[in-house]
Amino acid sequence: MATQLDIRIDRSSPVPLYHQLAEQLAAAIDGGALHPGDAFENEVAMGLRLGLSRPTVRRAIAELAARGLLVRRRGVGTTVANRTVHRRAELTSLYDDLTRAGAHPTTTVLSLEVVQDERVALALDLAPDSELLAIVRLRLSDTEPLAVLRNWLPPAHLDVTTEELEAEGLYAVLRRRGVRPVVARQRIGARPPSPSERRHLRMRGNEPVLTMTRSAFDEVGHPVEYGDHCYRASTYTIEVMVDER
Repeated sequence: MATQLDIRIDRSSPVPLYHQLAEQLAAAIDGGALHPGDAFENEVAMGLRLGLSRPTVRRAIAELAARGLLVRRRGVGTTVANRTVHRRAELTSLYDDLTRAGAHPTTTVLSLEVVQDERVALALDLAPDSELLAIVRLRLSDTEPLAVLRNWLPPAHLDVTTEELEAEGLYAVLRRRGVRPVVARQRIGARPPSPSERRHLRMRGNEPVLTMTRSAFDEVGHPVEYGDHCYRASTYTIEVMVDER
């Protein structure tokens, strides 16, 4: 049975009724009063309970669906969506972003080996035959798989261990070594997942993965890391601020 939330509508306010309703419903979801997968109150019943017209309630629910907070499925009804990780296009680590959002990230290292990769070396402004530490990790958020993270570290960090990487985020490991990325070249895209990515991320159907590649450098231009990550598009977004030139 759907939870009936305590909603207060102020009809003397200049704020539109649908927006008042949408903001209070969003706050209830973000605050944990409703959880992913919970059934959502029927719009007719909600309208009668709150004294609102059906179009007003429908518009509020449509706004929450557009924001990724609710999911409408034929034959199932409206339910609370799985929590989406919103990440700003800043030079931060996914581990830190999840922690700040109140999630509990965990990491499984899938592989860790020293390699030579001319493409990556050139992206980091290194000699083509440089030795690199190639890392592949599975990042989970509250037990749900979120991303497959592939990173390459320059020769100075070939001794980074599996234990370090599974205990905390990569950037935290590097910060403890006195390394801090301050600038990066970054590219965002999307593509179909590989079979191994689909398996690790527990994906079905034709769902794409969101991709991000990054070459990061410290304050004096020394290479810090090259990353090639893929994320479940249904649970991850990247927020970018743009302005007029």
